Amino acid sequence: MLSPNSVSPSGMPGPNELVPSRYAVQVGEIEVLVISDGVLPLPAVTMSTNVEPADRSAWLEEMFLPPEGFDWPLNVMVARIGAQTILIDAGLGGEFPGFPRAGQVPQRLRAAGIDLASVTDLVITHMHMDHVGGLLVDGIREQFRPDLRIHVAASEVAFWKAPDFTHTDMPEAVPPVLRSAATRFLNEYREQIRTFEETCEVAPGVTVCRTGGHTPGHSVVRLASGGDKLTFAGDVVFPVGFEHPDWQNGFEHDPQEAVRVRVGLLKEMADSGSLLVATHMPFPSVGRVAIDGDAFRWVPVFWDF
Repeated sequence: MLSPNSVSPSGMPGPNELVPSRYAVQVGEIEVLVISDGVLPLPAVTMSTNVEPADRSAWLEEMFLPPEGFDWPLNVMVARIGAQTILIDAGLGGEFPGFPRAGQVPQRLRAAGIDLASVTDLVITHMHMDHVGGLLVDGIREQFRPDLRIHVAASEVAFWKAPDFTHTDMPEAVPPVLRSAATRFLNEYREQIRTFEETCEVAPGVTVCRTGGHTPGHSVVRLASGGDKLTFAGDVVFPVGFEHPDWQNGFEHDPQEAVRVRVGLLKEMADSGSLLVATHMPFPSVGRVAIDGDAFRWVPVFWDF
């Protein structure tokens, strides 16, 4: 059987790679690549923990998705401007055997011609394992330059020193794994971490902004250059969040605040017409937001190739 994840040892796409794994966007002078880390199979209930099963089932059926679980996309992003190459999130990594179709970032960066040694800055939207796990793969840390700057909200670092899962609704086995991955990331990259309170300009036109909600220090990355704008939203929004922005996700540490953040960001995107990319939107996850009555509508861009 052909595998969509086939990449040669050199990092070039293998002959059996069935789908593209990167998509380029130009935001003024900023060169952007959205890169797929693969897909993560999760129970459908985790995307809507505060709704009736019948409502969830109806939405899944309308979307032609299976009733019990589906593949959540995983996307990261690279932004280049001037002498800076900025990696935004690092994917799941390869240490979680239950998710063999994810953890593709290292080889897909190579396939895109991006050497980890060229990365000057790394932005972590939050410290869940599907955002920092790619940094914990054996041999990865040694490939980064010694003066790598890792930008993460101070409140995120503080939270994971003693995380509170009281308001989450995850499978029982998940919180210990999340805690372990976050602790390892902090321990292994402590010298490179640069914390910020609310905002941080990483490069000209590239600003990371704390939103909270999903986690206390969850952040989005805003790109602006030459009149063009793009926001990498991390886990603020999932596919169901456009039609049902009030549906709570089981991984949200403050579900009510996460809803407030989601609605606010979607309204902002709809008003501005700027581009939106999110971790768990279907690859290449580049589109715009429209207001649709009391909800929202996702408008994917036409592929440019």
